[in-house]
Amino acid sequence: MRSAIKLLSMFYVLVYRLTRGRLLGSYSGLDFLLLTTAGSKSGRRRTRPLSYLKHDEGYVLVASFGGAPRHPAWYLNLRSNPAVTIQVKGRRRSAMAETATPEERARLWPRVVAMYAAYDTYQSRTEREIPL
Repeated sequence: MRSAIKLLSMFYVLVYRLTRGRLLGSYSGLDFLLLTTAGSKSGRRRTRPLSYLKHDEGYVLVASFGGAPRHPAWYLNLRSNPAVTIQVKGRRRSAMAETATPEERARLWPRVVAMYAAYDTYQSRTEREIPL
């Protein structure tokens, strides 16, 4: 199962890049971007498609991992090295990632859930607070 998900993710990234997000830039009412982080141990660059919420001049990503008890690898990577690359549609740029403060998360969480109600379900599945 894990290799199938990895293969699907690689296909998604390839199609997104080739079409500059015209295909797979939006799906089921959600907008997607590509996030590239450096592996926290290997340093290898890894790219993942993620849904996002546009906020001010930045993007809010939800480290839900489907409500799993641990954080997704991409989130652990950006905690170790917050220098990331994001691609939104055809525009690619460097950015510095930061985790929302408790106050920011309290303001943003209702907007995230309004965007995708399953995030509330994911939060109820885990004891960890899902970072934004």
